[in-house]
Amino acid sequence: MQGGKTANSDKISGWVWLALAVLILLALAVVFVLPRLVQEYELPLVKRAEPAPVVTSNTLSTPATPDISPFEEAQRARQRREAQDVLASLLERQSALDEMDVGQWAATDYEAALAAARRGDEFYRSGEFTQAALAYQESDMALSALQDKVPEVFNDLIAEGNSALDAPNSAQALDSFALAMRLDPDSQIAQQGFARAQTLDEVEALIASGEVLQEQGDLAAAQQQFEQAAALDSAHQRAAEQVASNRRMITDANYTAVMSEGFALLQQNQTDAAIAAFERALRIKPGSDEATEAIAQTREQLTLASIDELREQAEAFEAAEDWEQAVAAYDSALAMDSNLVFALEGRDYSARRLQLDRLLSVNIEHPERLSDQAAYDEAREVYGIGRDLEADLLAEQGTVGERLSQQLETMEELLAQMQIPVEVTLISDNATDVTVYQVGQLGAFAETTLMLRPGRYVAVGTRPGYRDVRKEFVVGFGRDLSSLTIRCNEEVAAVNRP
Repeated sequence: MQGGKTANSDKISGWVWLALAVLILLALAVVFVLPRLVQEYELPLVKRAEPAPVVTSNTLSTPATPDISPFEEAQRARQRREAQDVLASLLERQSALDEMDVGQWAATDYEAALAAARRGDEFYRSGEFTQAALAYQESDMALSALQDKVPEVFNDLIAEGNSALDAPNSAQALDSFALAMRLDPDSQIAQQGFARAQTLDEVEALIASGEVLQEQGDLAAAQQQFEQAAALDSAHQRAAEQVASNRRMITDANYTAVMSEGFALLQQNQTDAAIAAFERALRIKPGSDEATEAIAQTREQLTLASIDELREQAEAFEAAEDWEQAVAAYDSALAMDSNLVFALEGRDYSARRLQLDRLLSVNIEHPERLSDQAAYDEAREVYGIGRDLEADLLAEQGTVGERLSQQLETMEELLAQMQIPVEVTLISDNATDVTVYQVGQLGAFAETTLMLRPGRYVAVGTRPGYRDVRKEFVVGFGRDLSSLTIRCNEEVAAVNRP
């Protein structure tokens, strides 16, 4: 029993010593091996620079020392941070340029910038942080230069896009404006150019269709095509030009048609209708010299025709000795043209003949007025003027108007009658006091006889207690008056009665 127990104890002691030996080896590894690995490598897993060989003495044992001093380690950390800062800027620029699709407009320069960055990576991995920073800085500056170039590239792309729109080349325009929007997403110019490029093919098709219709003479249909094109792209210069040009062609066509209508009416002597047509043409094309001149000429022609007509009317009235109508006709002609010589002379002559006609007519129609000496003298003067005119007409024309001849003959008879007294008997009652104006007071009588020149007279009878009597009478001029009774018969009050 005791022997078995001793054997088991020996077996257990052997395992304990084995475990203890392993633990001792692990402790030695932690103390001596791990610090050396920490000194040789750091994150990221970049191997440290090889340390200078450590000088050892065969005779003396010295404790192990670090490969790099704390100051040098701090410098390396600073250099690493500087390289990382430059790298951060570089990566930010790279990201911005990638969003701008830099490979489409600066592939070579961009690749060169990335090559510098890759060199920096190599330096960084080998722990050469200063060289890495320089390489990263070279790349960063190259990328910065590309960013500075963006406005220029943007403007070039806009120019290329506009040129493609004018070409027209919709595919090129779409590419240029799309890339321009990558450079500046907020650019209204780029957005508008891209929108125009999207409709370019349709716009060009509409313009081409309109031009065919225009050549075929269907201007209205062509106008619809051009206006649709302009509505799709209001900035399309050729569409706008075609809209304006075709509209002018429509205006010119309408204008020409209306002017032709006016001239046709003019040839048919429909002057009023022709003027109306020319005025419509002037409304179609305001300020047209041709339409304005046509209106003026037509009105002048119409005026001349009206003047000729009035001249014929005036001459006809003169021949008929209707001087009042002749004067009116000449006045109408002068209203159209105040410098018409024939109208000026004709009106003057007709006016004088009208005055003479009226003076002769008033004496012939009212011969009793000739009993007044002044009127009689005036009538004789008018009669003399008429006879002088008659002689002139006979000398110039060999004839005298019938109306003037009759007037002069009648006037001659009237003037002659005025020189022949007419016997008139007045009858009264020996009680009435009679007075005859233009003759004198005759007093009371039963009957008396007077020799009176033709004319108008007034007889007045008065008698106390009776109402006065007044009688007007005409002597001569074909009036049959041999006697006139004048007495006061109407008693109005008793006088001196007992």
